[in-house]
Amino acid sequence: MSNKIGEQAGRLEERLREVEEEFERQMRARGFEPAQAELVALPGPLAKLYAERDELRADLESLEGDPQST
Repeated sequence: MSNKIGEQAGRLEERLREVEEEFERQMRARGFEPAQAELVALPGPLAKLYAERDELRADLESLEGDPQST
C-alpha cells in the first residue's frame, strides 16, 4: 500500500472509530443498546451518525480493495 493511501486509510479508520464511539454513546444516552440500531427508528442526530459510519466503512473498504493500494 502506498504511503499516501496508507495515510488516507489511517485517517478514515480514525474517523470511523470516533463516529462509532459517538454513535454508541448517544445510543446508550437515549436508552438503546447499540445492537438495536438495525431494529429501531433512529432520531435525526443518530441517523446522521449511522449514515456517516456506513459511508466511512464503504470508503475504507473501497480504499483497501483498490488495486493501486498494493
